[in-house]
Amino acid sequence: MEMQQFYYDNKVVKKFLYATLFWGLIGMIVGLLLAFLFLFPNLTDGISWLSFGRLRPLHTNAVIFAFVGNAIFAGVYYSSQRLLKARMFSDALSNINFWGWQLIIAAAAITLPLGFSTSKEYAELEWPIDIAIAFVWVVFGWNLIGTILRRRQRHLYVAIWFYIATFVTVAVLHIFNSLELPVSAFKSYSVYAGVQDALVQWWYGHNAVAFFLTTPFLGLMYYFVPKAANRPVYSYRLSIVHFWSLIFIYIWAGPHHLLYTALPEWAQNLGVAFSVMLLMPSWGGMINGLLTLRGAWDKVRTDPVLKFMVVAITGYGMATFEGPMLSLKNVNAIAHYTDWIIAHVHVGALAWNGFLAFGMVYWLIPRLTKSKLYSTGMANLHFWIGTLGIIMYALPLYVAGFTQASMWKQFNPDGTLVYGNFLETVTEIMPMYWMRAIGGTLYLTGMIVMIYNIVQTVRKGSTVTDELAEAPALQRVSKGMVAGEHWHSWLERRPVQLTIGATIAILIGGIVQIIPTIMIDSNIPTITSVKPYTPLELEGRDLYIREGCVGCHSQMIRPFRDEVERYGEFSKAGEYVYDHPFLWGSKRTGPDLHRIGGKYSDSWHFNHMYDPQSTSSGSIMPGYKWLITDKLDKSVTERKMRTMMTLGVPYTEEDVANAQQSMTEQGIEIEENLYGDPAFAEAYEKDKENGGADFVEMRDREIVAIIAYLQRLGTDIKVKDVETTLN
Repeated sequence: MEMQQFYYDNKVVKKFLYATLFWGLIGMIVGLLLAFLFLFPNLTDGISWLSFGRLRPLHTNAVIFAFVGNAIFAGVYYSSQRLLKARMFSDALSNINFWGWQLIIAAAAITLPLGFSTSKEYAELEWPIDIAIAFVWVVFGWNLIGTILRRRQRHLYVAIWFYIATFVTVAVLHIFNSLELPVSAFKSYSVYAGVQDALVQWWYGHNAVAFFLTTPFLGLMYYFVPKAANRPVYSYRLSIVHFWSLIFIYIWAGPHHLLYTALPEWAQNLGVAFSVMLLMPSWGGMINGLLTLRGAWDKVRTDPVLKFMVVAITGYGMATFEGPMLSLKNVNAIAHYTDWIIAHVHVGALAWNGFLAFGMVYWLIPRLTKSKLYSTGMANLHFWIGTLGIIMYALPLYVAGFTQASMWKQFNPDGTLVYGNFLETVTEIMPMYWMRAIGGTLYLTGMIVMIYNIVQTVRKGSTVTDELAEAPALQRVSKGMVAGEHWHSWLERRPVQLTIGATIAILIGGIVQIIPTIMIDSNIPTITSVKPYTPLELEGRDLYIREGCVGCHSQMIRPFRDEVERYGEFSKAGEYVYDHPFLWGSKRTGPDLHRIGGKYSDSWHFNHMYDPQSTSSGSIMPGYKWLITDKLDKSVTERKMRTMMTLGVPYTEEDVANAQQSMTEQGIEIEENLYGDPAFAEAYEKDKENGGADFVEMRDREIVAIIAYLQRLGTDIKVKDVETTLN
């Protein structure tokens, strides 16, 4: 049989590996800064682009899409070429993929601290960057599928199945969740509102974890663990069951992020049922990975690569046990909105994604540079520092989560809350936040040790070059099934049919859940008293989004006795019909704000935003002094309202025409309320006399718009006692 010679493209793999290390370091430094901002909330006082609310989405995007994303591309480009016995389809597409992805990351690193954000979890980037992501992702898929079609290996190995499912599903998730109407170059509104937006977002959010942080890494596990252990995959049949059951079930599980919210009950229950079922395929994959190491445990004790991979797979097993458990309603009622969820997420991120990426880098770099790892001892040091960092990060946050849930739900014999002041729970868990910061420091230290080790390995190694390989040309075979051939073996040599099958599997769950929620009006009962936001409130809401307030505050009161007692009547689906996007939140570092309107005076809100500790002793909220000094930009208000009209919000042409006058009148009203506070009036007049820099009338400052929005929240319906409906 004639052998064909060709070259594997190692240079693109090298570039993605170096980007993995660079962006991983940046993402972890930002994460550690955020951990210290819990301890020292005024650490970046007065610097808007270093505030917690703006840096949090930068951290999550940097870790998920920059660190993990580049690791995925590095692993996929390396393994695909060798599994398919072919060079990547196009060097040009490979380079567009690399440089396009880095430009997207750089754009995120610039725009998010500047406050350009959609506020949607893991999808905060604005519409021009969303389009760029879709383009680069299609380039990646084109390159991958082109390579599959030009392969010299007849059957597609299990890792390739996971890569195909990743490409198809992430494309579908990203496109549908990112449907938005632009207002300006860096401002848009989601086409979905309220409950529908929440469902689509967590269909995306949960499955971004599934199909960006899990399925491609499972593909990498199926390639790199057998390679590092020099052992075959434990069970081919188990890998088939694992793949098809995982991609079918995973897509249904998103609603478990919205239990006890205003989401329709049937959608919540579907999410619970499929989340529980998800445990079986997830653990099937973990078992397949760990048992691949049978007979290689002596090597595990000495090889840092395998150590990282074993802990990674174990972390995957822990996270995928905990996920279904957290989807049970009785557990979710305790865990949701607490630090328990933060601990759960980071077990997956730090152990599963981080450690598997580290193991892959340690395995790849010496092979690409034709050298040995500079220091095995340093790699082992990294392993133990990183493992200790994970433990010291996660365990205190589990304790913090249990503590929060317990304190929030305690009642006195007379029916009042034991801890009526939310800040009492914050004060109680500060020692856990200290331990979290120490754990994060250890994990980052391990990353720095790794980078030094890799740099020294590269320095003493050879220049990375394309690698000569040879394989026989692909031979034509019968289109039908060969006698005695397993049905899946037939499918493995039919990439088009395999891709179609995977696409159908992932679309079913999304169609069943999302279309009825969007199309059937009865799922979202109308409340006639709910009206659109005034122009000033709309501007204030956009400032709330810009500052990332949703990262610490929820706007969803669940039907629990303690939440109704603390915050007010539980939230109704019909209250959110004009919310583009929804702002329900996923974590309560501070109290829920859905019924905050009218609870405090305008001057209280002013002082609270200027210096939170002056109104709330013990608060870990940073100050937002720039809101007081900066003039409100009203230049695109009318355009925002017209965009909302296109989305179905019932503004009239008269409302749009009178927008500027309306904002001035409401601004003057709030300004007068502020003057009513003698302390504020004195400070204001002194500032006016001094002609401070950027001085404008208070009615035209950003703080007034924020106050207008906060004072509106929860006031559209009449609050009443609902004791008989509480859980």
